[in-house]
Amino acid sequence: MRVIGLMSGTSYDAIDAGAVDLALDGDHLVMTPLGLISRGYDDALRSALATALPPAATSLADVCRLDTLIGQAFAAAAVEADRELCDGRAELVASHGQTVYHWVTDGRVRGTLQIGQPAWIAEATGLPVVADFRPRDVAAGGQGAPLVSLVDQMWLRGRPGTPVALNLGGIANITAPDGTAFDTGPANALIDTAVRELTPQGRAAHLPFDRDGELAARGTVHEELLARLLAEPYYALPAPKTTGKELFHPAYLRAALADFGPLGAEDVVATLTRLTAVTVADAVRAAGATEVIASGGGVRNPTLMAMLRSELGTAVPVRGSDELGLPSAAKEAYAFAVLGFLTAHGLPGTVPTSTGARHPSVLGSLTPGRTGLRLPGLTGAQDTQAPTRFVVNGHAR
Repeated sequence: MRVIGLMSGTSYDAIDAGAVDLALDGDHLVMTPLGLISRGYDDALRSALATALPPAATSLADVCRLDTLIGQAFAAAAVEADRELCDGRAELVASHGQTVYHWVTDGRVRGTLQIGQPAWIAEATGLPVVADFRPRDVAAGGQGAPLVSLVDQMWLRGRPGTPVALNLGGIANITAPDGTAFDTGPANALIDTAVRELTPQGRAAHLPFDRDGELAARGTVHEELLARLLAEPYYALPAPKTTGKELFHPAYLRAALADFGPLGAEDVVATLTRLTAVTVADAVRAAGATEVIASGGGVRNPTLMAMLRSELGTAVPVRGSDELGLPSAAKEAYAFAVLGFLTAHGLPGTVPTSTGARHPSVLGSLTPGRTGLRLPGLTGAQDTQAPTRFVVNGHAR
């Protein structure tokens, strides 16, 4: 089945559309990557989204407009991916949408909201769309994240030792072979905020970030600020746990900086980069990792990766997912294509040990394409065996 996976993460910098061909072979799910396109939100939409995110106040009118405009942007990316990557032969779209709020109280997730109305995608492509993946796991008592953990477990199963998958997006998360999976804390979220608020180029840029880790490389870690940041209670919470920009937002950083005198932007960025490295390394060590397979935008930050390798030492090598056949930039979009495929076959897409749910769940809500709900995978789906291994076609692990 040819599936397009659509993803925009907590950094809300772009929509990734990854196309794959998926097939079940016994207990193996075999994926042939077809490519990735990445399209940024236009400046007006990105600004409107940033203005509406917590802790800012917003209105239902704003939410409605954003749901529509983001849905249209996702639809345009899906149309392009079908045309350019699938020769117009895609059969299903799996859309994560854009997370705008993750409602957590006392460590328990009460609800989660991803917008980007899937009707626009179905109308534009004519294809059935699986969307709203996370709420079903939340309804089953889970955290609703990290959902990529199922793919990570199947993918890394059979590797020697204790491989741990790491994603460095706006928020960092890990998956261990025993099913433990959780958000470790911020990856790029606070770094991006510091660049935006403390540097002239960040204030002028539509996508402020520490390109190639250059600011962090020039700065010096401020040990007292680092200690203040590491005192955040979230880090001591037991797994499963999730977080987001509801906690790690600009006001959070401003409050932390207020305890100190004026600090140079380079030093702040260096300190926040070290914060990511330390909190990730702590989580990786606690999982007993013998290697880390990293993906996400953070792998393109050489200063962050060097700090992480320094924290872990030579006993726990850190390598990119590209080495195992999964392009780092495309991994999450591909993973949601897999989750959509599983839904189309009536198969669960969650691991209860990862999210804390009471049971595995078939994820998502279905929006019909032009031919109704005749999903390609549903023929004989009741007899389909759930895969236990995930294989990237043409790549020996």
